[in-house]
Amino acid sequence: MLTVPGLCWLCLMPLMLSHWGVCSRCTRSLQRREKVCPLCGLPAACERLPCGRCLRRAPPWQRLIAVSRYAPPLSLLVHQFKFHPRPEMAPALARLLLLTVHSARRINVLSPPDMLMSVPLHGRRQWRRGFNQSDLLCRSLSRWLRCPYPRAALRRQRATPVQHQLAARLRKRNVKNAFRLELPVAGLHIVVVDDVVTTGSTVAEISQLLLRSGAATVQVWCLCRTL
Repeated sequence: MLTVPGLCWLCLMPLMLSHWGVCSRCTRSLQRREKVCPLCGLPAACERLPCGRCLRRAPPWQRLIAVSRYAPPLSLLVHQFKFHPRPEMAPALARLLLLTVHSARRINVLSPPDMLMSVPLHGRRQWRRGFNQSDLLCRSLSRWLRCPYPRAALRRQRATPVQHQLAARLRKRNVKNAFRLELPVAGLHIVVVDDVVTTGSTVAEISQLLLRSGAATVQVWCLCRTL
């Protein structure tokens, strides 16, 4: 997929503001139309109450917001952003996430975040890629929301195999004790930002660490939620 300056990345129509990347019509088409559980972000009968899965076993975070399910066309943009790589796409993708957060606030009351946190990459992996996609999303969101984003708040203290290459049952074990918190978070409402949430093992490990350290609530914001 090729992005052309001044044209919508999806429909190739001219943009009023070229840095938006995606036109208003395509933005509306990307946003999820099905009802999803406010906790796990998976399809559910009601978008105001936890689904049956979460009533039986709730995730450690208090809210998950995703722009869309992991499917074209957004999944294609995320893949291009992350693996080609195209770090300049970050502000436009962050804008899609912010619009989705504002929409979600009309359905469920959300605590305003006191702090944003990105999902850290191990140093060697970030060096090879050249950037951390979660970090780039957080930079734009922090500026627009006027919310603190301490980039070194979380550290990945050991290298782990890439999650998407592992079976679901191995992902939780893969990230166990992989992160270290570098700042106090007691009493704070924290938002963890990632590009894609699949099984949720990574953000669950981070959420548990934050809550054990005294965080008041943890929300997860992501571009895509895999079903």
